[in-house]
Amino acid sequence: MLMRKKGGAHGGGHGEGNVFWVTMSDLLLGLAIIFMTLFTLAMTGFTTEKVKQQQAQIEASKELVEKLEQADIKAEVDSMTGDVKISDLELFELNSYTLSPQGKIYLNKLIPIYVENIFSNEELESSIANVIVQGHTDSQQYVNVNSENEQFVKNMTLSLRRANAVAEYIFKTNFNSNYDDKLRKLLVVEGRSYTNPVIVDGKEDYEKSRRVELKLKVKTYDILSRMGFTSNFN
Repeated sequence: MLMRKKGGAHGGGHGEGNVFWVTMSDLLLGLAIIFMTLFTLAMTGFTTEKVKQQQAQIEASKELVEKLEQADIKAEVDSMTGDVKISDLELFELNSYTLSPQGKIYLNKLIPIYVENIFSNEELESSIANVIVQGHTDSQQYVNVNSENEQFVKNMTLSLRRANAVAEYIFKTNFNSNYDDKLRKLLVVEGRSYTNPVIVDGKEDYEKSRRVELKLKVKTYDILSRMGFTSNFN
């Protein structure tokens, strides 16, 4: 009976027959180390950019509040994001989407300050994805409209028309014309109906719910793109 030699040229020991698998194992380990290193570096940069972005928003918010107070303009400004809430009573008659004379005077004062505030800050300006004019209504029911869907749609229409009226008038105000092109590219109009009411002491504050907001949507940072990966899904 023939016996196979151990450790021969084609044996199952630790000879040359395992070189391929050792090499692949080392390669995979090396790739894993490289990936983790890149991921850590990307995450560090990602976090740094987010912090800078937030700091720029906070600084711009503080400056906006000061300038609005100096101009005696009443508006609620979010200290973290710079979002501006404007009561419908400052802009429209009840249940109307046509700007009142008072509303036009208000926007004539507000918009130049707001536009200068967001675009003169380079750190903030570079992070802006959209400038949003967003309309909101309260949840009070229309008479003779029984369906909840119909109530929603009627309020959606009103909130969108109000936001659009403000957006249209923005370009009639005397803001810095150097920002015309940027604003045209970034401006978005939204109507939210009564989906985002203002709640005070557990109840909806109807007066505060009826509003138009000026909001900034900031850019998000894709961690995979930061690491050099690209997507085929465009």
